Amino acid sequence: MLNYSDKSRATIRSIYFALKFYYEAVLNEKFLEKLPLVKKAQKLPIVLSREEIQGMLGSTNNLKHKLILSFLYYAGLRLDEVRNLQWPDLDFDRKLIHLKIAKGEKERIIFFHDNLIAQLKAYKANGGQLLFLSNLRKKYNKRSIELIVKTAAANSRINKKVTPHTLRHSFATHLLEAGVDIRYIQQLLGHKDLKTTQVYTHVADRDIKNLASLI
Repeated sequence: MLNYSDKSRATIRSIYFALKFYYEAVLNEKFLEKLPLVKKAQKLPIVLSREEIQGMLGSTNNLKHKLILSFLYYAGLRLDEVRNLQWPDLDFDRKLIHLKIAKGEKERIIFFHDNLIAQLKAYKANGGQLLFLSNLRKKYNKRSIELIVKTAAANSRINKKVTPHTLRHSFATHLLEAGVDIRYIQQLLGHKDLKTTQVYTHVADRDIKNLASLI
């Protein structure tokens, strides 16, 4: 029997799956370990205020970089979804974004925010299908977008740990605080399970801040 008593949740999961793979794929035997898996600890997402978001956008002079930040926030896109975004995905007339390359190969429709449309009018097309290309005329790598976000956060003096996904978290939380039904937010984010979206109910201050008036 394995002793997990002094191990972290992440370590327990790693050990379990490593042993399970070794027994079943290498030894061709059944893995009979019966100790229940410890669920991965759920950490609440870091959320920026609207003022912090505008501070990041205001501190970014490069239009392409500002647009990348804006799509992460105003459309709630994942990092890879921004990298793969194409001009034909943007419907300017109907003000919709038809995201065709998304996580799990699941297409979805997102509203096309006016702030994005206004910025794109000043953005020079690169001549290709992809909306964003690096200076080497290639698809942006993940590290470049992470650096754009990190630099914008530092320039606007945000002390929180800010990643591309932080802007997506902020997008969802701000919609929830504004009273948008959580099922609509689930659809916008492309979450398969509503439980994934419900994490934002723990960080939205729509109701929490009102409790202070009760004491």
